[in-house]
Amino acid sequence: MAEAAKKRTTIRSIWLLPLIAGLLPAIATIAAFLVSVRLGLISSCNPFLEGCVSISRAARHDLPNHIFRALVLPAATLQSLTWLLCAQWLRSIDPVGADPPKGLAVLGVLAGMFFVLYGAFLGSEGEVYQWLRRYGINFYFGFTYLCMLLSSARIFRLSQGGWVRVPWHADRALGVLCMVVLAFGLINLLVKYLVDDEQFVDYLENVLEWQASAIFTLFFVILAWLWRHTRFQLRAAYQSS
Repeated sequence: MAEAAKKRTTIRSIWLLPLIAGLLPAIATIAAFLVSVRLGLISSCNPFLEGCVSISRAARHDLPNHIFRALVLPAATLQSLTWLLCAQWLRSIDPVGADPPKGLAVLGVLAGMFFVLYGAFLGSEGEVYQWLRRYGINFYFGFTYLCMLLSSARIFRLSQGGWVRVPWHADRALGVLCMVVLAFGLINLLVKYLVDDEQFVDYLENVLEWQASAIFTLFFVILAWLWRHTRFQLRAAYQSS
């Protein structure tokens, strides 16, 4: 019996992966919010400025919850794959083929796992489920931020060293996004400890949550653009009989 021949295939539109991975949660959040308003579950407002509702509350019940889960759960897998391939992409654009930032792939997988945990238990009742939901989203944000920080730092170093051309100062844009998210986290932490007005604390937390989520989406969009600009391709081998 003849041995199976090994063939290789090239995926040229792999840049669509981070694009879809970043846009799906944004679409899920906005769709859940609009449907919740339509069903009268929450009041109509601009959550990015008014902080009238958290993302979790907007997607917690009935149809909005089903829409949110249907989009967020696959998005979590796609984001994990994005960070796994981001490590490969960073190696491909490095002239000496240096290893990607340590922990990038592992942190990306952990971020996706906690995103699944958050999406799976959103809307569930009980203290245990509430704990899983709360820590799921907190660890997702934390691990994703670390992935953003590690990858943007490497991109900036390669760009400033002249080893890769990044148009429109995209390397600096990624760094600015990371600094803004860090500032949001520090502001939220300080306000919780220094301000006694619970209503204002909730307002600020909601506003920063919506705006930070938008920044995460923008980061993935810029990353997709960089993959496309550098013509990143995925080569895979498979057996054919």
